[in-house]
Formats: sequence, structure tokens, C-alpha cells
Amino acid sequence: PSNPVELLKAPRRPRKLPNTLDIDTVQQLVALKGDEPLTVRDRAIMELFYSSGLRLSELVSLDLPDVDLSAGEARVTGKGDKTRIVPVGRYARAAIQQWLSIRPQLAKEAEQALFVSKRGGRLARRSVEKRLKEWAIRQGINRNVHPHMLRHSFASHMLESSGDLRAVQELLGHQNIS
Repeated sequence: PSNPVELLKAPRRPRKLPNTLDIDTVQQLVALKGDEPLTVRDRAIMELFYSSGLRLSELVSLDLPDVDLSAGEARVTGKGDKTRIVPVGRYARAAIQQWLSIRPQLAKEAEQALFVSKRGGRLARRSVEKRLKEWAIRQGINRNVHPHMLRHSFASHMLESSGDLRAVQELLGHQNIS
């Protein structure tokens, strides 16, 4: 008449850790050769993704005043319209500086976007995803590389080096530590 397992809950499936790139593979990915405007832009994008752990939407919505290279930080607006300050590492600063020196060749006059397309307007999310995949193939990386993988790699490497889960949580803009 009574079911002894009625109040039991099924066990939770273990959550799989996201795919990441090791440090050597990240270095291989960002070591783009060439000084064509799109190559310089793409190098800056990849360095910033990895240096700051940005979401794709945060990166494409960055405007010129949002990045302070002298302070080594960027102001990003994440999920829920929450703004946070993220670090911009020295390699990313150098790559962005190089990009900013040639950005006027591509950007429309009134365009405020940090990263612009070859047509001069704000770079689209899909374009970033496509370029990242293409560069991974060209750089000899036999994995499906996507922007979120660089974000996960940033988080994993930060956690490995610092062990400070709370700091990584804040840098990523996560509300919940899990």
C-alpha cells in the first residue's frame, strides 16, 4: 500500500566540465602572423577574450571609451545589464594598441565600436565565431574552437594559478558560484 521510494529523489547527473584549451594551444591560437587590418583586429579580439574572460556579446558591444589601456582594464556590460570592470592583460593591451592604430582605415567616421568589420560597422557576433574557427584551423588546432572556449580557458587558468574561486566568479560576472 505504500511505496518506500516515493520520497526519494533521483540522483543528479554529474555536470560535465566545459572544454578548455591548454596554455600552449592558446598561445598557438593567438600567434597570428601578418599585419593586415583584419589579422591585427582578430589577434586583438582573441587576446582580449583570453585575457579578460569576456562573453561574445560583451566583446562585440565594447565601445572605444570602454577600454582604458593605461589602467589595463575594460568596462563591460554583461547579463542582466550589469556592468563590471575586467582586467586587460599586457599582450591584449599591445594587440589592442596595434589594432587602434589601424582601426581608422576600416571604421566609419562616427562608429564607436571597438571592433569593426571590413565594412566599417560594428562587428557581428557570428563574424567573430566564424573568424575564430577559421583561425583555429589555420593555426593547426584540430578542435572546434569557439569564443566561449576562450572564456572557459581563461577561468580555468586563472583558477589553477590563483585558487581564488570568488575572484574568478567576479571576473566572469557570475552571480552564482556554481
